[in-house]
Amino acid sequence: MGVRVELGRRYQFAASHRLHTDRLSEEENARVFGKCANPFGHGHNYILEVSVSGDVDRATGMVANLADLDNFVEREVIEVFDHHSMNEDVAAFRDVVPTTENLCIEIFERLKNFPTAKLERVRVQETSNNSFEYAGENGRERL
Repeated sequence: MGVRVELGRRYQFAASHRLHTDRLSEEENARVFGKCANPFGHGHNYILEVSVSGDVDRATGMVANLADLDNFVEREVIEVFDHHSMNEDVAAFRDVVPTTENLCIEIFERLKNFPTAKLERVRVQETSNNSFEYAGENGRERL
């Protein structure tokens, strides 16, 4: 076994969402989600941090090739979310409230099969005041 190192990489994407659920009345949605329940939605410029780990390859000196990681994240996350409405354009959020907590879980699920390193966690910064992190949990169901 070699030396294990964790690699972090940042990405950016812009997406919109509306926080709303049919499980609550319009009044309850407004109370729970406040201005985020606006019927027209709103957008964020998200910052995504992806952390992967693995043994340092003796030949390359790398945990993972950054170009491979970038291409994987581009295909699995950026192309899906960037400049899209999560509620309308992303199937995973048709019946799930697109909170940033749920966005973290969805992104983790999309990236967990990166072939050359182990996904440790994803962190999504929604605003300068709000960030969310998810490291995966077996058997947990999204709400």
